[in-house]
Amino acid sequence: MGLFDLLAKERTIAGAGFNRWLVPPAALAIHLCIGMAYGFSVFWKPLGNALLGADGLPLASCAAGAATFADKLGGTWRALFATDCNWTQFDLGWMYTLFFVLLGCSAAIWGGWLERAGPRKAGLVSAVCWCGGLLISALGIYQHQLWMMWLGSGVIGGIGLGLGYISPVSTLIKWFPDRRGMATGMAIMGFGGGAMIGSPLATMLMSKFATPGNTGVWQTFVALAVIYSVFMLCGAFGYRVPATGWKPAGWEPPQNALANNMIATRHVHLKNAHKTSQFWLLWIVLCMNVSAGIGIIGAASPMLQETFAGALIGQVDIGFADLKLDKALLAGAVAIGAGFVGLISLFNIAGRFVWASSSDKLGRKQTYFIFFVLGIAMYLLASAAADWKSLPIFVLSFCVIASMYGGGFATIPAYLADMFGTQFVGAIHGRLLTAWSTAGILGPVIVNYMHDVRLEAKVPFDQIYGPIFYVLAAMLVVGFIANLLVRPVADRFFMSDAELAVEKQLAHEKSLASAVGGSAVDGGGSHPVLAALAWVAVGAPLAYGIWVTLQKSAILFH
Repeated sequence: MGLFDLLAKERTIAGAGFNRWLVPPAALAIHLCIGMAYGFSVFWKPLGNALLGADGLPLASCAAGAATFADKLGGTWRALFATDCNWTQFDLGWMYTLFFVLLGCSAAIWGGWLERAGPRKAGLVSAVCWCGGLLISALGIYQHQLWMMWLGSGVIGGIGLGLGYISPVSTLIKWFPDRRGMATGMAIMGFGGGAMIGSPLATMLMSKFATPGNTGVWQTFVALAVIYSVFMLCGAFGYRVPATGWKPAGWEPPQNALANNMIATRHVHLKNAHKTSQFWLLWIVLCMNVSAGIGIIGAASPMLQETFAGALIGQVDIGFADLKLDKALLAGAVAIGAGFVGLISLFNIAGRFVWASSSDKLGRKQTYFIFFVLGIAMYLLASAAADWKSLPIFVLSFCVIASMYGGGFATIPAYLADMFGTQFVGAIHGRLLTAWSTAGILGPVIVNYMHDVRLEAKVPFDQIYGPIFYVLAAMLVVGFIANLLVRPVADRFFMSDAELAVEKQLAHEKSLASAVGGSAVDGGGSHPVLAALAWVAVGAPLAYGIWVTLQKSAILFH
């Protein structure tokens, strides 16, 4: 049997007796790897000091002396090809932007191909792009060529992110028709947890590889590429899809399914989904939920330091302007800021599973109503807590906001399945992720622009963020209205039985009676020990990441 035979979707169709709990670990294996995209900031400082002069000190950046934004862009253009100057965070940060722009674009472009080719082939392409991109970036670091990093990790890696992110969505929803939200929540939780594992791992590897004249970053990229390729290939080849007509043992669709017109019993074709008002309303829902969270979460540490300053370290009379002048006191505040970021990360990850699972009982529309109403309340409460100088209330507010930020990502695939059916839900989800790409630009731009304008206007540091919170709350109001307008999809957009049969044939789907799939056919995938081992393989690194993050967060409670 050749490689192409193993990759064929027909070879991934599970037979009777296959244990569906083997599929979530396969999805987690991929998501935990590509989720390192969130943790790339650990490389900025080492990369920014990669080139040393004869005196052993870092060389000036390519944008040294830049006085205007145009000058800074000119410095970045020079940095793309220069080998005699260091890179700035502004230069490197574009790679982070490329990650999420390409994630949304690639998911939108190739989502339809994924539905027909199957998750195994998409998972393999994702592994090749993500890990191959890391290797290209490693070569770029070795030769000090920024354009190779942008191309490797930013563009090629971004394509891998998109395909890897949506590869398990429709598969998990079909395996768990009884728990759609929980199933997608488990996988997408991994994407949020990837940085918790990857960041400390990368830091440890850099310290191992570093020498007096070498930061150890390119070697770390190579090591990560090797480690991630093993996990991602195991995940890709661990994917199985259920045969047509399969359902969990003893489970029957709810008797009121036909009466509940917010849960579709038929399917909308990919080519028609974007023609519905529901698609664009949910696009706005996701965009507003993400925009309101991603900008402020990205500025979490400096926001806490500027708002509470000396109060973080028991010096309530010291403002941030004075705190910056004392390196020892500032270091203590920075450590607490890092703990705040870690705590937010934990709530972000937990929210992906808890909120998505809760949506199975609450309903998707009701869950998003909670996100928007509670989110508005939390931003208003955070603004008040900043005025009251109440650190516990401030931290609690953003922990809740972070949980709903993550919960929004994990709940939207199930919402789409409810509205458009499951036949093309992965591809439709891919197109909807362009809302994430938009939010990834919109949210940070609003937060950073308002912050800098108020800072230049000499507004006291502890009063900078209040109006920003109100603007973000207003964005949630827009999302609330969009969610309120969501109605069942009109009958004319659903496929007929004949059209559905054609699509199932094009997607190489088979009935349960005729399914083939290697060991899955004779029940080989059903042993509980195999499932336990799969969960340990992904659970152990996730537990490690959580433990490291808890240690960092503990400083908040001292």
